[in-house]
Amino acid sequence: MVKAHLYEPFEIALSEPMDECPRPIHSHSFFELIYIVSGKGRHFVNESSFHYSPGHLFLITPGDSHHFDIQKQTTLLFVRFNESYIGSSKLQERSRQGIAYILKNANHDSESLLNSKGDQIVAKSIMEAIIREHSERDFYHQELLLQFIDTILMLIVRNITTRLPEKVNENTDEKALEILQYVQANIAAPEKIRAKVISKQFGISENYLGRYFKKQTNETLQEYIIRYKLRMAESRLLHSNMRLNEIADSLGFTDKSHLNRLFKKYNGVSPAQYRKQQQI
Repeated sequence: MVKAHLYEPFEIALSEPMDECPRPIHSHSFFELIYIVSGKGRHFVNESSFHYSPGHLFLITPGDSHHFDIQKQTTLLFVRFNESYIGSSKLQERSRQGIAYILKNANHDSESLLNSKGDQIVAKSIMEAIIREHSERDFYHQELLLQFIDTILMLIVRNITTRLPEKVNENTDEKALEILQYVQANIAAPEKIRAKVISKQFGISENYLGRYFKKQTNETLQEYIIRYKLRMAESRLLHSNMRLNEIADSLGFTDKSHLNRLFKKYNGVSPAQYRKQQQI
């Protein structure tokens, strides 16, 4: 598989209208925001696929693989950046830490990064401004591009944060964010997300870990792990053709019966019923 690299802190690219994806499945060593300027089709990211249409915004993180199946002539805006860009951002230190955490742990569990209708309208205006500044290259265009990118990143962070535990916000302890990051990264490995292992990993007493996590997130560690797994299962049911046993295995459930039982307990329907209902 081809892997693309970025040698500058950030890069803007606007595609020509395309009838076919010019690149086969590939991955990156950098972050890439992809804004759908026009067109329709499907975007394949790792094991998931999503319908796209104008206004959708996707984030590809380092190591992700993706490609497009274009169904209607498509124009894409790419905003590429690496970790050094985040570190040099003029945002406040706390904001930079939040951006780095969120972006590294963004999951492909919806058709677009922006759930808020208001933020979608704002993002559209900013993306149009990025296209204009990139094309015209007038005085201070570089400085304006940096401001626009930072604003888009903050919109993304705000929207992704709404999917995190209710109490997690910009004031949450950095260690709590690191624990969330660790759990998300190891969600398919039950032996790595046991309280005993996590407490050792982060230098927190096993007896104190549960109280600390609940204080920071307003839910227990076990509740968060279950909810996170089920949310990822929902995504796979909606956006992939994976069988139930494959989903269970990919998310560290004991077997498909275990997934089926928990899914029905929390969602009121079985995974098969959920998939069928959402496809109607």
